[in-house]
Amino acid sequence: MKVGIGQDSHRFDFENKLKKLVLGGVVFEKEPPMQANSDGDVILHAITNAISGITCKNILGEITDKMCKSGITDSREYLKKALEDLIIIGEKIQHISISIEVKTPKMAPKIPEMRKSIAEILSIKENQVGITATTGEGLTAFGKGEGIAVIVILTTGN
Repeated sequence: MKVGIGQDSHRFDFENKLKKLVLGGVVFEKEPPMQANSDGDVILHAITNAISGITCKNILGEITDKMCKSGITDSREYLKKALEDLIIIGEKIQHISISIEVKTPKMAPKIPEMRKSIAEILSIKENQVGITATTGEGLTAFGKGEGIAVIVILTTGN
């Protein structure tokens, strides 16, 4: 068994009225998007980083910057790139635990949809995807409503 830890965070872009907020591959209507050169899906970015922790090949950064410059801004594509490396080393995802720190929007109503989306992207069952959310009692910029932070712990086996 191997364990990967991934983290990502982005500020909200309160000025951008064209872009949508996307979390875990799910669109949150009427919410400010993330400041990012991609769709800014912090959940999928944190998952990608967790996989990189297992494969020892960083995807976010140089690889995704090139993808962005060629017009690929969908974070699902970045995650798929990380999954290719996981397959190469013969590992399979056993479970993923996702912790989200955010003041608003409220996550609870969308958690079932996000679990389903993430399970589909990762080719695992929904009961292998755990998602929790907290405001962190407003102690950080994320709990104060300035953005979203995500921490992921991912376990694999073969």
